[in-house]
Amino acid sequence: QVQLVESGGGLVQPGGSLRLSCSASGFMFSASHINWYRQAPGHQREWVAGITCSRSTTYEASVKGRFFISRDNAKSTVYLQMNSLEPDDTAVYYCNWPRDGGYWGQGTQVTVSS
Repeated sequence: QVQLVESGGGLVQPGGSLRLSCSASGFMFSASHINWYRQAPGHQREWVAGITCSRSTTYEASVKGRFFISRDNAKSTVYLQMNSLEPDDTAVYYCNWPRDGGYWGQGTQVTVSS
């Protein structure tokens, strides 16, 4: 079955960096578009970044230039490198395979605070 497992979250000070990982299984990863979303307390889940099978990338405006999405098909893993983190980046981060109604991981908590 399809599984998406996020890791790499934690507590970081403003201006710091984190790298999130999403390990995927159960589908043709190398042929798949993968997204990162996030959900802050009291807010709806929002799209953050996406990467196609050909490694084209797109970003939500507030993270462009600070966040970078990449993939390693040999490891069936997508990464989200997050730099210059701000308190407003605090959220649970989810990876998403947008097929058949969408599959989601369990999420990883990112907290940006001094």
